[in-house]
Amino acid sequence: MAKKINNNEDIALESILWNCRVALRGFGSTERNRDAVIGLVFLKFAGDKFEDRREEIIQEHPDILMLREMPASYNAKNVYYLKETARWSYIVENASSNDIAIIIDTAMKDIEEDNPSLNGTLPQNLYATLGAPAGKIKNLIDEINKISEERFHEEDLIGRVYEYFLQVYAASGTKEDGEFYTPASIVRLIAELIEPYDGVVYDPCCGSGGMFVQSMKFVDRHKGNRNNISIIGQESIAETWKLCKMNLSIRGIAHDLGDTNASTFTNDLFKNRKVDYIMANPPFNLKNWRNEDELLDDPRFYGYTMPPVANANYAWILHMISKLDVNDGKAGFLLANGALNADGAEYEIRKEILERDYVEAIIVLPRDMFYTTDISVTLWIINMNKKAKVDYGRKLRNRENNVLFMDLRTWNENIEDIQYEKGKRKRKVAFTDDEHIPKIKGIYNSWQEENGSYKDVPELCKSVMLEGEGGIRDKDYSLAPSKYIEFIDRDLDIDYEREMARIQDEMREVLRKEKKSQAMLEEAFKGIGYELD
Repeated sequence: MAKKINNNEDIALESILWNCRVALRGFGSTERNRDAVIGLVFLKFAGDKFEDRREEIIQEHPDILMLREMPASYNAKNVYYLKETARWSYIVENASSNDIAIIIDTAMKDIEEDNPSLNGTLPQNLYATLGAPAGKIKNLIDEINKISEERFHEEDLIGRVYEYFLQVYAASGTKEDGEFYTPASIVRLIAELIEPYDGVVYDPCCGSGGMFVQSMKFVDRHKGNRNNISIIGQESIAETWKLCKMNLSIRGIAHDLGDTNASTFTNDLFKNRKVDYIMANPPFNLKNWRNEDELLDDPRFYGYTMPPVANANYAWILHMISKLDVNDGKAGFLLANGALNADGAEYEIRKEILERDYVEAIIVLPRDMFYTTDISVTLWIINMNKKAKVDYGRKLRNRENNVLFMDLRTWNENIEDIQYEKGKRKRKVAFTDDEHIPKIKGIYNSWQEENGSYKDVPELCKSVMLEGEGGIRDKDYSLAPSKYIEFIDRDLDIDYEREMARIQDEMREVLRKEKKSQAMLEEAFKGIGYELD
């Protein structure tokens, strides 16, 4: 039976967040309402951080009044300076004003002007053009004002609130709308497998920034130092780029997403930049990612067959490989399952990257984990150095020309129930932090380690060499786990001779009883002068 995640402990906060969404329902598109809600949440948390920092300044320097109005006094502690009319307290005080939409729009404009790192990030002239009455905007402000550290003692309340809105708006969107959000449990899995302890983390299609958030949470979970991680990324859709900037900024995560949104393929903002880790969820099967005569001389594709215009899957792979540090870079990214066996130019590219020994693991995930599609997808792990070494205290064996395959399609018992509209819910598969993710990580790590306890498990995992009988070359460079993992034919467990004998015995017993009943009936009817045919 499917197990439903219990969120009873969060019911009060969930109710407030739900009311925030309801406040603007019916006034504008889902995307504009999403931006309006998240924008005000940004103002609330930015205001709270500002007030906390202001109090610190007063305590530290009670006699130096000018420090309270110097942006540098706040920016030094990763807090945004807010002039009086841009502070959350001012927004709340004026929530009943008929001009509240203009007041909010002005606050957004002023915050960007006073904090250049936010330039182009916050929604501009949005609230006055939503079409929502002032009373509805006041209702939204009143609900958001209930969200506070004092009321909800959560370690990462900012993250909790942002995660809720990003998730629920993804669930209510279309296939394209869902691209800005990757389910958190999948992102946590990627972080645990590639282990971004220090160095540069890159996402070429960063959506709302979930990969970056989880890379930082990985560092926190393992008692690392956030200052050892640098984040760079790129996003082509303007509104999603803004969401990402807000998501990272309000959490205090330093980042470089370029000065604007841009296509990674046609306007690479980080040319010639090498990175240590890549975490990505590219748009599945993206069409028309270039013109027919475009990028033919691009160095990212040197030495490979040119990826087809009709599908960008292998263009993403080659782009990411080109970015990885050649000595030690690692990547974890998601692709549609069709990439595992794709033919034509994609076959030639897959053959080449396997011969160059870049692929370390292929993990097929369960169906129905994503909010806007029910398909199963594959997690690829690319590793530029599969030689024996010591990696953060773990002694790794030589894994050259060796690939780990895992098939998790049956791991679909844990269900996340998401209500995204009144009367509308989505039930999605999710990995758990205490069971699924540690088990997957355990299999992967034991396979990597010199003295690991890894063993092939039928219907779950298989370690496969490039060469040899049953190897990857032998299977014509397919990366489908089903080509390698042993699947048990349970019909073979049946002893057919014994089963047939049992069935025949049962049939003979049925016939015997029927004959006995027939004889008894005949005897009875003869006594009253009837014959049975």
